[in-house]
Amino acid sequence: MTFEISKEFRFEAAHRLPNVPEGHKCGRIHGHSFTLDVSVTGDLGEPSGWVIDYGEIKVAVKPLIDQLDHHYLNDVPGLENPTSEILAQWIWNALKPRLPGLSQVTIRETETTSCTYRGGGA
Repeated sequence: MTFEISKEFRFEAAHRLPNVPEGHKCGRIHGHSFTLDVSVTGDLGEPSGWVIDYGEIKVAVKPLIDQLDHHYLNDVPGLENPTSEILAQWIWNALKPRLPGLSQVTIRETETTSCTYRGGGA
């Protein structure tokens, strides 16, 4: 049996989107209370009865949260145009080597907007 588990993280960050049309509100510096959901898929381990310890997910994600929380995302290498899509892919690329079974990363900028990335890109 295959299961998918998820762990949620939160961080605060500012950004601006440099490639939007002139006058677009996202071209100005603004901030978000981001939510990050990290999902891992796998079979139940023996004898643990779990896919992965949630603590292992936390350890893998912590350096990324430390790099993003209360920072200006545009200054983070690889996030010069920090759209939700690019941020989700950046997080995926950083986590995939550390988290076997990583199945998706979801970023929420607000309560009503989100982006989910399931790999497949560089």
